[in-house]
Amino acid sequence: MRIATVERTTKETNVRVGLNLDGSGIADVLTGVPMLDHLLSHVAVHGLFDLEVRATGDLEIDPHHTVEDVAIVLGDALDRAPGDKRGIARMGHSYVPMDEALALVAVDLSGRAFAVVDADFAAPMLGAMPASLVAHFLETLATHARLNLHARVFYGRDDHHKAEALFKALGRALAMAVALDPRREGIASTKGTL
Repeated sequence: MRIATVERTTKETNVRVGLNLDGSGIADVLTGVPMLDHLLSHVAVHGLFDLEVRATGDLEIDPHHTVEDVAIVLGDALDRAPGDKRGIARMGHSYVPMDEALALVAVDLSGRAFAVVDADFAAPMLGAMPASLVAHFLETLATHARLNLHARVFYGRDDHHKAEALFKALGRALAMAVALDPRREGIASTKGTL
């Protein structure tokens, strides 16, 4: 089974992530940052991943450390869960509309970390989470999952809709990338390795 459980404890946070790539979209997410919980639940539901996240952090300072460390641990889980990556599609993309907003996420589980995030938010906050942490979360996730991630919000008026469209697209793009292709026996690379 393609499952990973990863924990990280620092002086600022304690994070545990359980990820099943072959799940049914069950999200059980409690980070202390309600907007992050909401966004990660979309990744699980739309990616058909079973995702359990438990995080405690120094929220009395601000949500930054918690959001960042959840991205680190989820990224590590995404890197480990596919195993040696034999048979996976490797790349995936998804356009997702959310009412007036439209977002695109494209990923490549290449083993090489890179992120490009083009998403502007009108307000400084999404609930109790700084809007700037959306891009930081995605960049940190890409680094620790060792994947290429390109994310763009084309347009939208409502910041909530823009963020939600991004994370739904992330879930769907990841689902496409980790999908097993019965025709592929090895690694999806001319090098034979990732």
